[in-house]
Amino acid sequence: MDSSGAHEFDATVTRTQGQLVLRRFLRHRMAMVSFGVLVLLLLFAFIGPLVWSYDFEDVSSKAYQAPNGTHPLGTTQVGKDMLALLMRGTGYSLQIAFVVAALATVIGVAFGALAGYLRGFVDNALMRLVDLMLIVPQIAVAAIVVKGFSGSWYVVALVLAGFAWMSIARITRGETLSLSQREFIEAARAAGATTPRIIFKHLVPNMIGSITVNATLAVAAAVLTEAALSFLGLGVQPPDTSLGVIVQENYGQFITRPWLFWGPFVVLVAISLAVNFIGDGLRDAFDPRQTKVRA
Repeated sequence: MDSSGAHEFDATVTRTQGQLVLRRFLRHRMAMVSFGVLVLLLLFAFIGPLVWSYDFEDVSSKAYQAPNGTHPLGTTQVGKDMLALLMRGTGYSLQIAFVVAALATVIGVAFGALAGYLRGFVDNALMRLVDLMLIVPQIAVAAIVVKGFSGSWYVVALVLAGFAWMSIARITRGETLSLSQREFIEAARAAGATTPRIIFKHLVPNMIGSITVNATLAVAAAVLTEAALSFLGLGVQPPDTSLGVIVQENYGQFITRPWLFWGPFVVLVAISLAVNFIGDGLRDAFDPRQTKVRA
């Protein structure tokens, strides 16, 4: 049997850890289906507006048209094409989610790794800061900051990122406490490696599995949190838009014109489910219990 058809646990075939992780991820059916859905949503959000005949700001159409050949999802109260508006809202929601996940992951990993490695006073000080941040009312802070800075999408992203990194920091700290007692860390200390080098060259690469999974799940959490804040009027503000804003503007049409509500709602749920299933697939792929070689 050639190497391409060999079992992933075949001891006669040499594969790197990355190859094993990728192989298991590709075999996770729900994760692959979800990845395909996410790619389609990205194309819908960022390529769709380039080929669609209506702009999301175009109000030249008749108001409250039912779905038809010209407007597949109908039009809004002011005559905007709902499909064009949905593309724009999906793009903004995804932008916010990815920015939040990236910032929260960087901050959380840095805080958690630093606290777990240095321990003592630094650990206590950083973890008390995390505890303090966890009790700050997110909605109240979001209302003050967003209203004070015009409610642009990047302001919302920064506010959400400011509350999303704490859980990642706690998880990273726990893993760092365990890894910092391993032999390869002791060897790095004995070799005279500096603290930043030990953290970012030795500790963080060995936590890449949990970091990747948590970053993925942070995307889903950010999408839902942004939608909730925007629905309450505390998130993205016009002229920007997002899925939460579109739902908020059309939830009153749930009975009379349900297509205006269900379009953004279905996209919102699809993003959340897709990202969560991708996270599940990554968690299974990085699971160290699956790296054992079959005898």
